[in-house]
Amino acid sequence: MRVVPVRHYARWAAAAAALVLTAQIIHGLVTNPVWEWHVFRAYFLSDTIVEAVGVTLQLTAYATVLGFALGTVLAFMRLSRSPVLRTVAWTYIWIFRSIPMIVQLVFWFNLGALYRELGVGVPFGPVLWSVSTNSLIGTMGAALIGLTLHQAAYAAEIVRGGVLSVHHGQLEAAAALGIPRRRQLRRIVLPQAMRAILPTAGNEIIGLLKGTSVVYVMAIGELFYQVQVIYGRNGRVIPLLLVATAWYVLLTTVLSIAQYYVERRFARGADRNPPPTPLQRLRRLARTLRAGPPAPATLDEGFPELRPQRPGRATATRRARPAGPARPIPGENP
Repeated sequence: MRVVPVRHYARWAAAAAALVLTAQIIHGLVTNPVWEWHVFRAYFLSDTIVEAVGVTLQLTAYATVLGFALGTVLAFMRLSRSPVLRTVAWTYIWIFRSIPMIVQLVFWFNLGALYRELGVGVPFGPVLWSVSTNSLIGTMGAALIGLTLHQAAYAAEIVRGGVLSVHHGQLEAAAALGIPRRRQLRRIVLPQAMRAILPTAGNEIIGLLKGTSVVYVMAIGELFYQVQVIYGRNGRVIPLLLVATAWYVLLTTVLSIAQYYVERRFARGADRNPPPTPLQRLRRLARTLRAGPPAPATLDEGFPELRPQRPGRATATRRARPAGPARPIPGENP
């Protein structure tokens, strides 16, 4: 008997509609002259754009490292038993998550108007050393401060959620073994919390990469600002926006691939049989295509008892043993 697979007509129709829509989009990208692909090719790897991508990556890297470092401190302050530390951390997170990033950036950019000098001295007493605010905090420094403080508020909640996801019995068992508190956090809590931290942290870093485009209000030469400057001179708005879009998609793809493999590494202790990677799936698909289509399955392959018996082959049966003479019951007369 031949096995007939189930036919999914609705699934086939949805797939066909998706393919038609994709083909229409690709056709529009290729045939529409407004895209001006020659302008895209001319500016995609130009020196100005590549330098702007470097500035974007610098802002993302510095804000990520400093933001998550400060966010980790704030997360453990919120988990502290001290009501003062908990209140300070909660207030910081509440304020910096409530204010939009662009408002924070403009505020730090104009910090010199609020404090002309920044100094070090005795609290509520004389100032021992001071320096001009504008000379200490430049445009790049103000952008980095704004991005870091904004990122730290979200990173604190990400780290706190990851630490809370670790079962409390892990700490109790470590304390019973006499492991010091710091070693408990470094060797037991954080490695297990990373499985819960990484997906959200990866999304936050990708959002920060795209969020660096907001610093264009401070006239910093990052990717989006330089694209605006170029199309403001030559009027080629669409192809220059396409250049920025392609770079953001490329950088986001690289970060997504890195996030996938980092998550896979930290999941080794919990998932002993991880799913194959995309590269492994491509290799398996190539081997399958090289081997050819598989033979059609039949019903009797999975059920040997349904296979027809060969003629002249007897089936062994168990014969019943004949009953012997009844044994006499002790105490009875024969």
